[in-house]
Amino acid sequence: MKILVFSDTHGDMTKMKRAILSHSDAEVIIHCGDGETDLNYMKNAFPDKAFYNVKGNCDWFSDLSPALELTLNGKRIFVTHGHLYGAKSGIMNLCYAAKEKQADILLFGHTHTPLNEYDGGMYIMNPGSCHGYGATYGIIDITDKGILTSIADAK
Repeated sequence: MKILVFSDTHGDMTKMKRAILSHSDAEVIIHCGDGETDLNYMKNAFPDKAFYNVKGNCDWFSDLSPALELTLNGKRIFVTHGHLYGAKSGIMNLCYAAKEKQADILLFGHTHTPLNEYDGGMYIMNPGSCHGYGATYGIIDITDKGILTSIADAK
C-alpha cells in the first residue's frame, strides 16, 4: 500500500495535485493539517483515493479532530499537526503520544521542516510543507516485507 503524506499546504493545491498525479498508484492520502480546504478539493478531484486529515493551527473554523489513529495494511498510524504537542520545540511529546497509542508510524507537520527517522521501533515523519519554494511531501510504502518511508521534493 502506497500512502502520500502532506502537511501545511496553505492553499498551494498545485504542488499537491501534481504529486498525487505523479503517484497514481497511491491508494491513501494523509494531510497533517493546515490545508483542510486544499484536501477537500483533492477529495473531489481524486474520488478513487482514501483521504484522512487532521486539524492544524491555521484550520481556524474546522470541525476536524486534532489527532487521528489509523490502521492501514496492519500498521498503526498516529497523525496530528503537532502544534498541541510543542513540535517546534522538539518531537519528544509527539513520540510519547504515538507510543502510548502503540503506533508503528508517527505523522505530524507544523514545523514546515521535513523529517524522516526510525527510532525505537517507530517510523517518524514530518513531510514538511507542500507550499512555496522548497515544497516537500512524504511517501510511505507498506508491504508484506516492511515499511519504507521517504521525503520527496514537490515540483
